[in-house]
Amino acid sequence: MPSPVSRKTRSKSGADIRLLAETTLPTRKAGAFRLLVYGDSMDNNVLLALVKGRVDPEAPTLVRLHSQCLTGDVFGSERCDCGEQLDAALAMIEKKGAGVLVYMFDEGRGIGLLNKIRAYVLQDQGRDTVEADMRDYKAAAHILSDLGVRRVRLLTNNPDKVRQLEEYGLAVAERMPIEIPPGKSNRDYLRTKRTKFGHLLSLDPEQQGSRPAPGRKR
Repeated sequence: MPSPVSRKTRSKSGADIRLLAETTLPTRKAGAFRLLVYGDSMDNNVLLALVKGRVDPEAPTLVRLHSQCLTGDVFGSERCDCGEQLDAALAMIEKKGAGVLVYMFDEGRGIGLLNKIRAYVLQDQGRDTVEADMRDYKAAAHILSDLGVRRVRLLTNNPDKVRQLEEYGLAVAERMPIEIPPGKSNRDYLRTKRTKFGHLLSLDPEQQGSRPAPGRKR
């Protein structure tokens, strides 16, 4: 296995990623976190790390890599499972008492907010708007390494995240599923995730337990 990425890594713009600011963020749902802002010298690429508890380089750290979804994370859109996954990941880290959530601003699998909304319009018209996944996790791997993370328990349904983190030198000790029971508005979206992006999803609420997902009324 290659050594973990160095303290400096190159963003897509070619600039070095480095720590820019740090503060404490008390949250309504999951208590207090250290909030660290990473970015490059050209201000073209910003990522956040929410850290709870102490990172032990000798033990697997509970980790979530979360891609921005304004409609789901902020407005509670039911067209996807993003906001509920964010809430669930923060709750699991809070329950564990330690962990890291890296928040990446790559809206719509890298196509941006406007193009994502345009894709929604086409989907409403019955079109297939599957886009290639343009996400790269090198900067996220750099942040984890900078925080002292060497081994991870990764909260994800996406095997590509496992593959990329291992390629960038981090050991994935365990993949932990973070499934949200499908609803009427997001079942097709989740089915696309499974069939076209290879996400490991059952789509069967009976197999996902009887506990309602965060924020979803039953």
